[in-house]
Amino acid sequence: MKIKFSKKLRKQYHKSDAKIREVFEKRLQMFMKDPFDPVLNNHQLTGNLKGYRSINITGDWRALYSAHILGSKKIIVFEMLGKHSQLYR
Repeated sequence: MKIKFSKKLRKQYHKSDAKIREVFEKRLQMFMKDPFDPVLNNHQLTGNLKGYRSINITGDWRALYSAHILGSKKIIVFEMLGKHSQLYR
């Protein structure tokens, strides 16, 4: 599995608080070991965000990603990072 980050996520990451960035890094490590660790609450989205999956960063913060298969390799692209209310408008 290869992890990539969209330009939008990078921008949101750099604008976020240092504490959020720290927790995001920890959750990312957890995701790389087990994408379906119960702490992450990894789930598929519906509606306007169909095609994305979400993981919990904190109680209110989420990271949205999409998964792609290129040949035999799985590519995970983290697309957005933000508060629940910002992402799910």
